[in-house]
Amino acid sequence: MPENDAAPARKKALWFARLEYRLHAWRERRARARGKLPTITAFPGYGGGNGDSGWARVLGRTMIVPPLPTAASGELASVRGWRSFAAVPIGYAQVTVTIGGATHEVVTDRGGVLDVMLPASLEPGWQRFTMSVEGSDPVESRVFVVAPEIRFGVVSDVDDTVMVTALPRPLIAAWNSFVVDVHARQPVAGMAVLLGKVAQSTPGTPMIYLSTGAWNVAPTLSQFLRRHLFPSGSLLLTDWGPTHDRWFRSGIAHKQENLRRLAREFPDVKWLLIGDDGQHDDAIYSEFANENPDKVAAVAIRRLSTAEAVLAGGRTAVNDHAASRVPWLTESDGAGLLEQLESLGVIPR
Repeated sequence: MPENDAAPARKKALWFARLEYRLHAWRERRARARGKLPTITAFPGYGGGNGDSGWARVLGRTMIVPPLPTAASGELASVRGWRSFAAVPIGYAQVTVTIGGATHEVVTDRGGVLDVMLPASLEPGWQRFTMSVEGSDPVESRVFVVAPEIRFGVVSDVDDTVMVTALPRPLIAAWNSFVVDVHARQPVAGMAVLLGKVAQSTPGTPMIYLSTGAWNVAPTLSQFLRRHLFPSGSLLLTDWGPTHDRWFRSGIAHKQENLRRLAREFPDVKWLLIGDDGQHDDAIYSEFANENPDKVAAVAIRRLSTAEAVLAGGRTAVNDHAASRVPWLTESDGAGLLEQLESLGVIPR
């Protein structure tokens, strides 16, 4: 964009961001007037360090949510994606986090998203803690604490890598996000076995699901991963709303920033990066591997089928990585990727 056109564009985006916040504030007032109270939805985070230097990345979102439907048995019925987007985000809410024997008062962002780093001396593995908003009943959450001796981790994309979505096509994306029930979503063949083998063969491995999807779909995504036996992991999603200088947040920048952050937080860990050729994973992983060749164990790119590529609007170009210092492999499903990773010694047989 020419420099003389950039300032007006930023002003428009800033105006749109203010409008979005006013809309959420109006919806919040209406919901509170009807006696609705906010709650916090917890997302699995991660942590590291040792002893007094321990820390945890705490993730969640404050919202007023519509009541969930129940079946005749009293259990929760199947939930469609639109319910998550119907929730009212509570911006700048004060949240009480009790973790590692200490209590912290923190504040969410404009969209109600909580993403904070807190000091916490925790044992390695999955550890539980609580969060509450405005004096509500505490909600239990958890973080995966990476032990100091761990040297291997996994970062996996979600859309068309572990779950068939054909996301780039707007109508398909809307159908998958708002209408399709979690039970109707299909996993990519062999990916649960691949990630499960990693978790089983390398105990203590941090499993990070890094996606450009909105935080609204996190509960549905968590249900999907459990239902299809994917190993538990931390979720790093994003917010689709406008920022001070963009109409919508950049999914590419979201992935780039979190990869660099993980490299800083875990300087001794080498990451297995898993993605697909339907979006920009090859370019994102290429850039990260070029910047940090000593922090990448391998890159595994899942090739979309012809039908999936048509729905996804085509494939992105996969560069020639023959000269790369990092092992680079591609296959159409998880079984093929697992076989190559085992043959290279990235994953033990």
